[in-house]
Amino acid sequence: QVQLVESGGGLVQPGGSLRLSCAASGSIFSIHILGWYRQAPGKQRELVAAITSGGATNYADSVKGRFTISRDNFKNTIDLQMNSLEPEDTAVYYCKANIRESGGSSWYDYWGQGTQVTVSS
Repeated sequence: QVQLVESGGGLVQPGGSLRLSCAASGSIFSIHILGWYRQAPGKQRELVAAITSGGATNYADSVKGRFTISRDNFKNTIDLQMNSLEPEDTAVYYCKANIRESGGSSWYDYWGQGTQVTVSS
């Protein structure tokens, strides 16, 4: 059974920084795309940033230049460094991974449980 566990959310003042981490565990053969999504109250879940197994990255326009996504392919972890945070960044942040399990041939998307990020003075 594959599990994704996020950590690092919290309350921060505007202009501050937070670092989110997500660890994948279980019977994992390979992880392709890893990503961070967020969902604010009353809004749809949206992509924040994604990174492939080869290191190619993609960012939402609203976070370019402020957020940095990174991954450790040996530890099966993904991080999101968030700088210059704004109140509009307030949301529940979710980790998502496209995983092929050991002994399997198909790829599936898995989600973490989410971590709250609140940017407020």
